Amino acid sequence: MKIAFVATYPPRQCGIGTFTHSLAHAMKKNGDNKNEIIIIAMADNHEVYAFPPEVKLIIHQEQQIDYLAAADFINRSGAEICILEHEFGIYGGQSGVYILPLLHRLHIPLISTLHTILENPSYTEKAILQQICKMSDKLVVMSHKAIQFLESIYYVPLEKIIRIEHGVPDIKFDKETSRARFKLTNKKLLLTFGFLGRNKGIETVINALPQIIEKHPDLYYIVLGKTHPNVLRSAGEEYRNYLQLLIKTLNLGNHVLLLNEFVEEKELFKYLAACDIYITPYLNEAQITSGTLTYAMGSGCAVVSTPYWHAAELLTQNKGRLFDFNDENGLAKILNELLGDPEMLKTIQRKAVVYGQDITWPKIGERYLQLADRLISEPAKPQPKKESTIDLLLLPTFSLAHIKRLTDDTGIIQHAKFGIPNLKEGYCLDDNARALLMVCMAYKQKKNELALELMPVYMSYIHYMQNTDGTFRNFLSFNRNFLDEVGSEDSFGRTIWVLGYLMVHAPNDAYFQTARLLFFNAAPNFEKLKSIRAIANTLIGMCYYLKTNPSDEEMKLRLLRMTEILVVHFEQNQSENWNWFESLLAYDNGILPLALLHASQVLDNKKVRTIAFKAMGFLTSHTLKDGYLSVIGNRQWFVKDKERSIYAQQPIDAMAMVLMYHQAFVLTRDRAYLEKLFTSFMWFLGENDLRMSLYDFETKGCCDGFEDYGVNRNQGAESSLAYLISHLTVLQAYEDSYHGHEL
Repeated sequence: MKIAFVATYPPRQCGIGTFTHSLAHAMKKNGDNKNEIIIIAMADNHEVYAFPPEVKLIIHQEQQIDYLAAADFINRSGAEICILEHEFGIYGGQSGVYILPLLHRLHIPLISTLHTILENPSYTEKAILQQICKMSDKLVVMSHKAIQFLESIYYVPLEKIIRIEHGVPDIKFDKETSRARFKLTNKKLLLTFGFLGRNKGIETVINALPQIIEKHPDLYYIVLGKTHPNVLRSAGEEYRNYLQLLIKTLNLGNHVLLLNEFVEEKELFKYLAACDIYITPYLNEAQITSGTLTYAMGSGCAVVSTPYWHAAELLTQNKGRLFDFNDENGLAKILNELLGDPEMLKTIQRKAVVYGQDITWPKIGERYLQLADRLISEPAKPQPKKESTIDLLLLPTFSLAHIKRLTDDTGIIQHAKFGIPNLKEGYCLDDNARALLMVCMAYKQKKNELALELMPVYMSYIHYMQNTDGTFRNFLSFNRNFLDEVGSEDSFGRTIWVLGYLMVHAPNDAYFQTARLLFFNAAPNFEKLKSIRAIANTLIGMCYYLKTNPSDEEMKLRLLRMTEILVVHFEQNQSENWNWFESLLAYDNGILPLALLHASQVLDNKKVRTIAFKAMGFLTSHTLKDGYLSVIGNRQWFVKDKERSIYAQQPIDAMAMVLMYHQAFVLTRDRAYLEKLFTSFMWFLGENDLRMSLYDFETKGCCDGFEDYGVNRNQGAESSLAYLISHLTVLQAYEDSYHGHEL
């Protein structure tokens, strides 16, 4: 049997990876090594791993295209079954949504092992897990509680679920030999192991120790484990430092050791063999499976634990002891009782040994093999219908290389000579606003570190250009001289758009507060705008703000009044064959229906929605009628009852179309809009009137547009940002096509 696994894998230091390695090799050995395993390993965004030979393909967590390539690889590999190890934190996209397209494309049976099942999932978490359950042939869980949750919360049929407990290595070490190795022969040893983080509750044990040491002065407590990588990235060693200070304050330096190590299994089992009592003092009940708990019991340890779900289920019938969360006194009482009664302690240890004999990895591997055999023998899984017309394999690799090239410590340079920044033209507000929108999207969707690094550069430019009355200047020379007093209304509107977006998706509070300050400084000028495109851009920013602040009635009334301006323009200019806001189609046209689509959602206004779709249909009829996007050229535009302009087509028009169709899909879930969205995006890659790509695969920039003679090879900020915003919107639309969109 050939088995494909999708999961994390050693040498990545991860509990799921250790589980996968143990299960995969147990299944291989159970067939006298005739079974073949192939691993599709998850790599996070921060590390490079030297994977072993059985790893045949790597998925980079936030690279959507890798998931599609992995599905194709598995289907071609000859694998007869796929096993997914699911944990929300190891797959990319919002709540790990990127895994869904991979599973959807599989042509072989799928077993999903669910390591986390949330009792109170978010909308997205629930939707994603339900989709995984739907696409899986069997779901493996490790506790009865998990079965209850799947049935009652996620509505999974009971016959689809099977309980196979967490395995333990079949490793045995002599207790006295292990204690001697660690120089603990004359000590009573307590042990906790696993990644360190605030939720582990180690302080409860440390606070209980003085009461125990008073009766058992030979007590020693080892906490074995590195700080969790996610904790380390967000908070550093704050928790470990807190524990060290607590140890020092309680004068426990001779009784506690914090070992900042990730040990291999054999070394871990030497520690487990040496310990008298294993403790899991977790702070809340929401843990459906605990590998550390299973390892401790499987190695014959007496376990004392807080009553989180897995522990409460496993430690019944005197197989261990439970104490309440944060209850240091209750813990001290139990430990004193057990340490003072060796026979009681041995009784618990013997029961743990009996339990462990039935869950060694060879036995667990055999159960998975039996399940796999049953599924393989069933009728072949039908090939899935194509649910999305978006083909991510056609997208170039997402890159900010050209944007980095155009950006200095002031902001983004607005123009370029071919792929080289043209410093003579300086900076403008339009492009820095677009750049801020793009990097916000890139960090939200891909956790791109360069995007986060560039974000304050564009924010500070916007802040620098705001006047005391809330308006903005637009142009700044390369030597940082202002070139205007008040910028264009369009640049104002684009800035309000990104400030509204940032208030929803700010990566931290400082950015949120800055965006809010600039937004409300500018707010008195919203209703002074005359340009309908400036109004449209401003409406979009207001809608983002109101989606998270729906109780701001004053802003909602302002939104209604400004929306009515676009409605009046439409009603005054429409005729039998002309459903538009002006007597011509000019530039950035898709922004006008896009703004009304957003406004209709926030205002719940059917009339606004009807006009938005009518205008979108009119624009579509003139730009998508030949199966590819032909945006209105800027040479003469398209005046009513005259010939439309074909040339001087610009990327911002294509971007507006991509954004417009995405919002239409969000509102309607009509997949026809996904096709139009992707068709519009392909304009950048050569599906256009000239059949030439505007995206430059060498520089990673986008050309400024095309004329009748060919492509304008200059790659300024506006065009490159339009491409990248469109690229990110395609990725978001693809993600939305597999689950509901929230904001």
